[in-house]
Amino acid sequence: MKKSEKTELTVSKIMKTAITEFGTNGYVGSSLNNICKSGINKGLIYHNFRDKDALYLKFMEKSRKRFVSLIEESDCLSDLVKYMNVRMSFFREYPHEAHIFFEAVLQPQKHLWHEIKEILQPFYEINETVYRSVVSNVELRDGITENEAVEYFRLIQRMFNGYFSSQNMSLDEQVNKHETNLPKMLNFMLYGIARGGNEK
Repeated sequence: MKKSEKTELTVSKIMKTAITEFGTNGYVGSSLNNICKSGINKGLIYHNFRDKDALYLKFMEKSRKRFVSLIEESDCLSDLVKYMNVRMSFFREYPHEAHIFFEAVLQPQKHLWHEIKEILQPFYEINETVYRSVVSNVELRDGITENEAVEYFRLIQRMFNGYFSSQNMSLDEQVNKHETNLPKMLNFMLYGIARGGNEK
């Protein structure tokens, strides 16, 4: 076996174990020692990853790429309902990725904030693309521009995420409640809550 192939297999084994570790225990509760309990030599981890942070960020990047690829393949960027269904399907199929994804969005590690933000940027751009598509098909009130509507979306999104980041609940509960309530919140934001408004 070539050295490059052996290295690839080693990294794959480390990543597979790290997915379970980080996905089950979160960043704070995870350790390289726990990963080593699966039979991986700590020296091999440090040979391929600088430290726990590097492994965590690599895993997050891999998960984000998988998520973005699924969204692009699903061709759902112009359909909010379809987009939300694809999101929920992804998070149900890959629960460990969902846990880390939401931990990074709702409670990012402060010392990794810049790296996490950069990794998640394509995800945020997808959200904005979907919302711009929705807004472009809605008759906005007089005096409200599309850019203002999108800025309002960003504000609501930050407030919505902030609410969930402050709740004392498991990662499973965070994922399920966040994804279940987000479509409702977006519907309220777009069409209002008063009877007689523009209901969809």
